[in-house]
Amino acid sequence: MHYHHGDLRRALLDAAVEAIGRDGVDRLSIRGLARATEVSHTAFRHHFGDRAGLLTALAAQGYASMTSALGAVEITGPKSFLDVGIAYVEWALDHPAHFQVMFRPDLVDEEDPVLSEALDNLAGALMLGAADFAGQDQPGNPRTNPLALAAWSLTHGFATLALAGNIATGDTPEERVELIRSVLRHLTPPG
Repeated sequence: MHYHHGDLRRALLDAAVEAIGRDGVDRLSIRGLARATEVSHTAFRHHFGDRAGLLTALAAQGYASMTSALGAVEITGPKSFLDVGIAYVEWALDHPAHFQVMFRPDLVDEEDPVLSEALDNLAGALMLGAADFAGQDQPGNPRTNPLALAAWSLTHGFATLALAGNIATGDTPEERVELIRSVLRHLTPPG
């Protein structure tokens, strides 16, 4: 085995994204990742400890990336929910390997502080979109506010169905955005 990576941690995360995208998270193999990156199991364990450590790092990376995408949406009023929802679905469709890991507490170490912080940041971005959607001054927690939970469920469900191939999302990026918008519009307050 040759250790030739300037950033082995990143190389292992990238290899995991590729493997999950190709074979799914359930078939992810540490031995396969070590082979793909041409490192020993010891080098892998040095960075992540075990499979759960790798998946925890991958989920945290996904939460941070999604938070950044949602944070780029200009929040200007109740209709901003559509833009936040579109950004959420678009991100999920563009990052299917991360999305497979992010909402699977059975795969990650929920006590990991980096993961917890990244998840809190994502929840904050979702709550801002939910607050504007509900026309509230205070953010609604997407895990407890019924309207925010309905919005998150629809958005997440759409992304999940599309990734599983149950929804055709169009041939062009424009068609995909218009389909997402037409579905999410059902939760937008009238006016």
